Amino acid sequence: MIKLSAAALETFVSSIFHAAGCSAEEAARVARHLVAANLTGHDSHGVIRVPRYVQMAKDGAVCPDRTVAVVVDTTVLAVVDGQYGFGQTVATQAVKIGIEKCTAMGLSAVALRNAGHIGRVGDWAEMAADAGLVSVHFVNAAGSLLVAPFGGVERIFSTAPYCVGIPRPNAPPLILDFATSIVAEGKVLVASHGGKTLPGNALIGPDGRESDDPHLLYGDYAEGGERDHRAGPGAIRAFGDHKGSGLAFMCELLGGALTGTGATSADRRFANGMLSIYIDPQRLDAGHMFPEEVARYMDFVKSSKRIKPDSEILLPGEPELRTRAERLAGGVPLTDETWASIVAAARSVGLDERLIQAAMRPD
Repeated sequence: MIKLSAAALETFVSSIFHAAGCSAEEAARVARHLVAANLTGHDSHGVIRVPRYVQMAKDGAVCPDRTVAVVVDTTVLAVVDGQYGFGQTVATQAVKIGIEKCTAMGLSAVALRNAGHIGRVGDWAEMAADAGLVSVHFVNAAGSLLVAPFGGVERIFSTAPYCVGIPRPNAPPLILDFATSIVAEGKVLVASHGGKTLPGNALIGPDGRESDDPHLLYGDYAEGGERDHRAGPGAIRAFGDHKGSGLAFMCELLGGALTGTGATSADRRFANGMLSIYIDPQRLDAGHMFPEEVARYMDFVKSSKRIKPDSEILLPGEPELRTRAERLAGGVPLTDETWASIVAAARSVGLDERLIQAAMRPD
């Protein structure tokens, strides 16, 4: 295990994407979002993704420096096509459109189709909250069959994330952001690299047995080698039995079918679709009750009797805030295998060896 400062890690990752063909601006943006995911404790959506993003760029599965194409444009609605650009770039553009329309009209909805991996969906809810807006996001990943429906063992859904963001005056927003599977695929990836282990029931085999073994998703893999989530015989389980399975189904239809990305199937090219709804609470809440009521209800929930005297009731977004503070102060932890895979990706794009050697000597 090594630790790198967020700033040093961001600089190094940015240099990798610049060498891979992204503009300096885009490289910095992708690096910033990936490191931000690590800072919040969502290592599954952090720099562990660097090798996969680099390979996708090499394969033409994702394209540098894309600008979204606006397919539908009304006062409150937009459909935008990401043209398989890096998700951190085209999702930023789509969310800006949603914010602009909502700021003008009080309400908006934006459908983003054909985006590269958009990373941690909470980033986009935070972006809306920074503008004072409530937002709801339904996401799918076309072509990414990973999750078995309740009662099944075959891969039918993507991990189909769902996210809600609520702004608070002069305080961090409330962010609820989760995959509709027990774990995101990236968490299986982290576990396969020697990171945090999975819950014992996270995966399911063809025989219906539950497991925590990443090989069930990836098949055989060498230490430091690529992980192919299509190679294993098993699937990730939906969370909450029929409830998580039902929500995943709706995310596929809203984030995938309705956006034009398409619901997940085996014959689709990988792309994220995201349907985002934005609400200006100041327009909806004429009596200005909302902020005070949010604060009151937060306190009410926190006052609940605990299971154990030393346990704690956490609200959406609180674990991420604490982890961000800890990692900004103490550095971002990476397993040796994760770090080795990032270094290998840097070498694969021809990054100056001096930059690699400097990055390999963390302070």
